[in-house]
Amino acid sequence: MNESSPSKSPPKSENKLFTLKKWNAVAMWAWDVECDTCAICRVHLMEACLRCQSDSKAEDCVVVWGECNHSFHNCCMSLWVKQNNRCPLCQQDWTVQRIGQ
Repeated sequence: MNESSPSKSPPKSENKLFTLKKWNAVAMWAWDVECDTCAICRVHLMEACLRCQSDSKAEDCVVVWGECNHSFHNCCMSLWVKQNNRCPLCQQDWTVQRIGQ
């Protein structure tokens, strides 16, 4: 093979397998938890708890995580803690790790 001669490559139009004409991005998110259901009210954490749904306060319903990494609706857990200051799932002393929306 002669190195001085340029190698022949196919025209650019023949190299393309397809042409991207339109692109739509889609994003999904979820809570970073093992269980995505509140163990107290049994409602999905992405939705408002039963109390907030009935009081039309769905936008105020937030999730609370404990040091044990279990998560619940904050309104559900605040009522639970008044009677028993332990996690409903693992029975460790309840300490709030973070509160999020």
